[in-house]
Amino acid sequence: MKTIVIAEIGVNHNGDIAIARRLIDAAAEAKADYVKFQTFVPEKLASAAAPQAAYQRQNQPETTDENQLDMLRRLALSETDFYLLADYCASRGIGFLSSPFDQESIDLLLRLDIDTWKIPSGEITNYPYLVQIARSGKPIILSTGMSSLEEIGEALSVLTANGLTKEKITLLHCTTEYPAPYEDVHLHAMRRLGEIFGVKTGYSDHTEGTAIAVAAAALGACVIEKHFTLDRQMAGPDHKASIEPEELKQLVASIRAVEKALEGETKQPLAGEAENRAVARKSIVAATEIRQGELFTENNLTTKRPGIGISPMKWNEIIGTPANRDYKPDELITL
Repeated sequence: MKTIVIAEIGVNHNGDIAIARRLIDAAAEAKADYVKFQTFVPEKLASAAAPQAAYQRQNQPETTDENQLDMLRRLALSETDFYLLADYCASRGIGFLSSPFDQESIDLLLRLDIDTWKIPSGEITNYPYLVQIARSGKPIILSTGMSSLEEIGEALSVLTANGLTKEKITLLHCTTEYPAPYEDVHLHAMRRLGEIFGVKTGYSDHTEGTAIAVAAAALGACVIEKHFTLDRQMAGPDHKASIEPEELKQLVASIRAVEKALEGETKQPLAGEAENRAVARKSIVAATEIRQGELFTENNLTTKRPGIGISPMKWNEIIGTPANRDYKPDELITL
């Protein structure tokens, strides 16, 4: 099974379409399957009373006087920008995704004919939002950060009640901290979600580095989502919790290696191992000079490489039998 790798740009373009294109280039070069943006109308996403999150204030101390709405206005892309970016993704051979945060943005992404919805963790309790997306009939990837099992079940009930089958739903286990401490990941919860709800599962990773995302792939994640940036030192709320282009390349390559390693379940000698068997294994050899007719003993026999003679597993069958000819030290015993 191929793991879908989503390179999450989010708002790491800082509201600049030129930076967004460079991020698409980096994701395409890393061979990710999709890039993902965030589509929102600032005034319809947050009120003027909404504060920035603590990590947002910490990651951009120069803007501590801003509220969340001010920040969103700086980071928003226009409708025209999204049309251009979707076309640019197509030209680079990488899929285009974006998480909508309001009804107007859902309508825009419908016009762009995205093939899959990516619902962020913050919208899992947004009933009218879930209904509108479910009724489109398109597959959904739903992040579950900050959610209880009860809330996840309620969201799935809304989606299925509005025409979406479970086969079209993928749940992403997620820890909504930036960055998420390793001890807060609880990675086995990813598989538990699949067992409880009977849907495909994956992992949206907010930890530092790439190790946990690779581990999720090894545990069977069908989707891996990871924030990335051109440079973690750039100004903005999410850069510090993101990986850089070279790390993204390593992540994709590691996940593809894991996929290959998970192929097949049989345990048997493989063709590629045949040459190494003779090199790595041992044979029964003479430890001393042995004369014809002399009995083989534990004192005049030993085991050494190469493994092209009698297997040491035949040791008890050889001990006590007469030598069939003269042997010099290290010479393979033959029957």
